Amino acid sequence: MIQAIVNGVIFNGEAAMQGKAVLLSGDRVLDVVGESEIPADVQERFDLQGGTLVPGFVDLQVNGGGGVLFNNDPSVETIRTIAAAHRRYGTTALLPTLITDDFPVMVQAIAAVRQAIETGVPGVIGIHIEGPFLSPERSGAHDAAKFCHLDERGIELVCSLDKGKTLLTLAPELTTPATIQYLVRQGLIIAAGHSAADYEQATQALKAGVAGFTHLYNAMSPLQGRAPGMVGAALADESSWFGIIADGHHVHPAAFKAAVRAKRSGGALLVTDAMAPVGAPDCTFALGEQMLRACGGRIVNDAGRLAGSALDMLSAVNNAAQFAGIDWFEAQRMASLYPARALGLDTELGIIAAGCRASLLALDKHRCISACWIDGIRG
Repeated sequence: MIQAIVNGVIFNGEAAMQGKAVLLSGDRVLDVVGESEIPADVQERFDLQGGTLVPGFVDLQVNGGGGVLFNNDPSVETIRTIAAAHRRYGTTALLPTLITDDFPVMVQAIAAVRQAIETGVPGVIGIHIEGPFLSPERSGAHDAAKFCHLDERGIELVCSLDKGKTLLTLAPELTTPATIQYLVRQGLIIAAGHSAADYEQATQALKAGVAGFTHLYNAMSPLQGRAPGMVGAALADESSWFGIIADGHHVHPAAFKAAVRAKRSGGALLVTDAMAPVGAPDCTFALGEQMLRACGGRIVNDAGRLAGSALDMLSAVNNAAQFAGIDWFEAQRMASLYPARALGLDTELGIIAAGCRASLLALDKHRCISACWIDGIRG
């Protein structure tokens, strides 16, 4: 069946176009054509009513949503619930993210993601393993008692997902350039985070193959005049990317603006770092032995320390445009094209073009979501 999406602005990831229609066939975009060129055999039309069609959001860091947390029950049903919750806010592709945990839980999480991809859970494109190979000095809300060094057993485990993408966050000062190089050769995408690495150590890790930085500013050595730290390395390097949380709590709007303005175009990616309350009314939940609560738009533990976010991606895009003073469509790219590019999926996601996956958002004139497609299925 061929579907046509008509009567609105089409933002294809690069430019906004008028008078165009997007044709969908199965799970792919068939073509983008003039509205006068829509073929006669189109069986279904979706009317944008003057709104805008954009690529769906791609979130590299999603711990939970819909009232559940991946760590608490690393199962296909948990992944399905999380993905459905974030779909309501425009996320059409995501990496379920496992916060530092024991190896048996990691095994379960990887198996659940494999099964979710095999069974076609909408939007699941891999896994983000955030820990346990992190620095106790920059633990954040992670359980430092579960931190460990990346040994042969750990390497085998993090390389075990044979479907989708694996993003691994580690503290580069606690491993070796040779290990990073090996992981990259195995197809992993390596991000530095929860790290006390200085500028020189971070730069060495970049040369070894680290591709990006997990939630810039948070849980990493800061930028100072004579000690640039990991933040300085992330901002100065032209080939890497960083994720950043645009909720106004993790990063001050002025610091957010400075980071986005300092980085090359395409190097700043929006992530939510979302926890269980996104898309759910519950405001208190457990992470291991900790009780976390949503309070004033923040997720905090009993010590008042930030522990993930209550952010959804559509809000992140709107906030990013405001905080950084950038065009809304550039903020949209930070949530779609740029994270897709970080995963090597920018011919599949983050764009609207013939042959790409039909994962799209229809926005009304107020930029509220009116429809969402994942692989051609509207929900």
